Amino acid sequence: MLEVRGLGRAFLGVAALRAVDLHVRPGEILGLIGPNGSGKTTLFDCLTGMQRPDAGRITFRGQDITGGRPDEIARLGLVRVFQNVRVFGRLSVRENLLASGQEHRERMRWARLPGLPRLARAERADLERGASLLARVGLAGRLDVPAGLLSYGQQKLLATAMALMTRPRLLLLDEPVAGVNPSTIEMVKAWIRELNAGGLTVLLIEHNVEVVTELCGRIAVLDAGEKIAEGPPEAIRRDARVLEAYLGR
Repeated sequence: MLEVRGLGRAFLGVAALRAVDLHVRPGEILGLIGPNGSGKTTLFDCLTGMQRPDAGRITFRGQDITGGRPDEIARLGLVRVFQNVRVFGRLSVRENLLASGQEHRERMRWARLPGLPRLARAERADLERGASLLARVGLAGRLDVPAGLLSYGQQKLLATAMALMTRPRLLLLDEPVAGVNPSTIEMVKAWIRELNAGGLTVLLIEHNVEVVTELCGRIAVLDAGEKIAEGPPEAIRRDARVLEAYLGR
């Protein structure tokens, strides 16, 4: 589904990524771990068009997306949920969901045209989908609450639901359980498993090694911009390079 070959990125002569290769298979949950500054976020930035790599190639579903615009890449089905929550705090949960509907911007063009009933039907369908997503994480009853009044963990769940409104083929999650309480962590893990069971492919960055090993069939490890290991969780836990670079053992 996603192929990364020889990806390189440098800032002021300092390499953030060094010839990184990565392959994400359809239907899997792939974990990406590594110490702070190892290049994980830079890799996500390059995958989603936030940064242009200096070297290498990125192919998604057979199409070269290297250096593509973020909106173009998202339309292809590669969608990211950021580590720092990005919701519209003054808008209600309902309005956040509607703003994230797959064709919402196109639909807004119809607002002054005779097709208004069609717009209303489309928005109702979006809202029903969003409410269904939020019901799985206990937020269906908060549709009219301003998003800024939700807890941090609830805002992260909303941000994920907003990304899912675009019907992604591959979802990139940047530290989905960072800063949330233990009960929410369990909810997030269950939700990711459910989404994956429904056919969604997931690539996630996470510092919580326990969460990564529970969720992911394979794990790739970055250190100083290089991929130093890749394999099943059991092998990664025993890898001497990983223990030294990431776990500090």
